[in-house]
Amino acid sequence: MNSKEEQTNSEATNLENESLIKQQNDPDYINERIGDNKLDEKSTEIKDEYKFGWSTYSEKTNGRFAMIGFLSIILIELFSKQSFLKWAGIL
Repeated sequence: MNSKEEQTNSEATNLENESLIKQQNDPDYINERIGDNKLDEKSTEIKDEYKFGWSTYSEKTNGRFAMIGFLSIILIELFSKQSFLKWAGIL
């Protein structure tokens, strides 16, 4: 290939890359690509209901109560200016 053809090919490649970048930055382009991926009805319906044993609902509930308890201990230590164990009379 001569240098004229190489230059033309590289310019075409650069133009394709620029148009692809512009297209990817366009929010409508992203929506078109994602729009084809549709979920079935059962996978979109997520219910939070109590089940006995290990379940995501139980884990979320226990995690939230643990966060509340941990925050309570921190607040007790901040306001009483002593450790929680001393405040509770354990030490």
